[in-house]
Amino acid sequence: MKTLKKYIMPITMLLIFEAVAITLWLTLGNIFYLFNFTYIGFSISLGIFLFIRNNRYARRVTQLLVGLYMLVYLGFICNENMQIEGFWYYLFTGVFEAATIHYAVAKIFGPLIFGRGWCGYACWTAMVLDFLPYRTPQKPRKKLGWIKYVTFAVSLIFVAALFLAKVGNIERIMFWAFIIGNILYYAVGIILAFAFKDNRAFCKYICPVTVFMKPMSYFSLFRVKCDKEKCISCGKCRKVCPMNVDMTDNSRRRENGTECIMCLECKKACPKKAL
Repeated sequence: MKTLKKYIMPITMLLIFEAVAITLWLTLGNIFYLFNFTYIGFSISLGIFLFIRNNRYARRVTQLLVGLYMLVYLGFICNENMQIEGFWYYLFTGVFEAATIHYAVAKIFGPLIFGRGWCGYACWTAMVLDFLPYRTPQKPRKKLGWIKYVTFAVSLIFVAALFLAKVGNIERIMFWAFIIGNILYYAVGIILAFAFKDNRAFCKYICPVTVFMKPMSYFSLFRVKCDKEKCISCGKCRKVCPMNVDMTDNSRRRENGTECIMCLECKKACPKKAL
């Protein structure tokens, strides 16, 4: 029983994704969704399992398993635009497929349960940026968060313009938008990481997806909490947090609270196991 309780989190995560997989398979009549969400659920559960086993590469394993699958298989091989432009495209065509399902599960309703877990365990952009040398921010956070709303609006206007202009072969344009978009994301992300000495600068200031995720993450079911009786206010958790979250504050209004990517670096750094 004690062992089962220890692994309740990866088991719960696997069951949640399996429920989504079976529901979409039966509802849409496409067995792809059964395999798709089963694979993602298994990858995430594996990462959590490895973390519990104190494996230092636990989160990176999940990042690579999910990130490469989304980028290479769904993106390049299946020609699906899984970026935000793909979401707008399917939304405008009224089709609940591919990117719309991905966004609904991972980035719109998912954060109500997992918070910004997508950003920490599955994002293919962050997957690359996390290999850079500034995992812990070396400079204070900038007040540039407004840029993400600009990129969000640009992505919407771009796709809307294609539909309004009745441009032909939009599906092909979406595929090239996925390729070019990823190149730009990686280039900008790497430049910002070195400029600000912060691997996650792109996530904080540029990424348009966070416009969806931030408000939902406020109500997240799974959250890192602090045991005030154990906490000695050493500040180590804040120093290692890649998103500058104040984990010692348990309120939902804590500093950068909706930015937590559930990487659990704070938990590993806490000398008193207060998190």
